[in-house]
Amino acid sequence: MAHAAKQGAGEGARLIAADNATADDLLAARAYLFVCPENLGKMTGLMKEMFDRCYYPLVGQVEGRAYATAIAAGSDGAGAQAQIDRIVTGWRLKRVAEPLIINLAAQTPEAILAPKTVGESALAACRDLGAALTAGVELGIY
Repeated sequence: MAHAAKQGAGEGARLIAADNATADDLLAARAYLFVCPENLGKMTGLMKEMFDRCYYPLVGQVEGRAYATAIAAGSDGAGAQAQIDRIVTGWRLKRVAEPLIINLAAQTPEAILAPKTVGESALAACRDLGAALTAGVELGIY
């Protein structure tokens, strides 16, 4: 999903894995697209750890920047979405797109343990979200 969003965002966009992202990386960005899977009703540990590491160094430095989210979920994705929204409220980020939650419907033990495949329509939605975020930044809308 993140690769599809980056493809839609174009050449100037950077794709940084959560475990490699630094406060300086986030400070250098004009907008953010947070992409992660939901695990046990929450965002994944690596994404949470990135927020833990980068939160305080960025307080007071990124207010008003645009953000959007794309979440891969086994059921509803609401827990991960709410968790991200609560965290970035402290940064005073501005949501600029409705949450994109891709429900992979993994509800049985077999489905939960199986490798997941994100369908082409979901990947197209990720590309569209990346493109829209980039266009809004380039046009000065946010």
